[in-house]
Amino acid sequence: MVGRSSDVPLIGFAHSPVPIAVQHVDGPVDLPRVRGPHAHDFLTLVHVVRGACTYRVDGRTWELGEGDAFVVAPGAVVDHAAEDAAPPGELWSVIFPADAVAPASWRDHPLLAPFVGRHRGGGQRIGVPPADRATWRARFADLDDELSHRRDGHAEAARAHLTLLLVALGRLVDDVPAESGDPLLAAVFTVVEERYADPLSLRDVAAAVGLTPGHLTTVVRRGTGRTVQQWITERRMREARRLLASTDLPVAEVGGRVGYADPGYFARRFRAAHGVPAATWRAGPGTP
Repeated sequence: MVGRSSDVPLIGFAHSPVPIAVQHVDGPVDLPRVRGPHAHDFLTLVHVVRGACTYRVDGRTWELGEGDAFVVAPGAVVDHAAEDAAPPGELWSVIFPADAVAPASWRDHPLLAPFVGRHRGGGQRIGVPPADRATWRARFADLDDELSHRRDGHAEAARAHLTLLLVALGRLVDDVPAESGDPLLAAVFTVVEERYADPLSLRDVAAAVGLTPGHLTTVVRRGTGRTVQQWITERRMREARRLLASTDLPVAEVGGRVGYADPGYFARRFRAAHGVPAATWRAGPGTP
């Protein structure tokens, strides 16, 4: 269904008893797309299993690679004109109107928070950790299976699979910085991602992006509400939780692998961030 908003066509979600649609691309195929700038009245979640693809949303070009998840907010202007019609690799996507999940006040719904208010513009990229990618692919495949075979209870099952997928997305967004249209902030987050496991300070990050520590502190705090050191700690703690939950490594070795050469300092930082010692967190019901 196509309407118009000003000079940009608005693509509506086709009427369906189950308002969820999944697309699976595996290899070079001709994707049916609306050419030129247009907007959607539905939400879009894309996951790149392998290969690469490009999206242009609200005037910004996003190069997506293996493991990336990408969300597009309703109303964002999407332009596929510059894209290849046949992107290589494997790609899953799911589209759905907001009321498939949140009948009222959807903009305040926690499952849909990644689609609004966390980024500049209508697109956001979130990296799925390698250890989680098989599970992500399986979630899309299970959702597609329910919608394709339409067995008894498929509508309820499809909504349940979509909910699990959105919960997983929300957990990732809670753990990582929302990607900004500011290339300087993107450069800062790239440095943190590549070097968090090594000794890394504000001064190191500032040198890597060509700014003074004071200037960088101001830019990052203004753009994200946090300091560079807080982002370094956040990334280290996320990896520490993953290692504690998925390996039997001693706590001190976990600390060493996430950039803390001093086991005592790692212990203090972990407890400050989580309220309990790392060993207690590992033994409890925590999740990576």
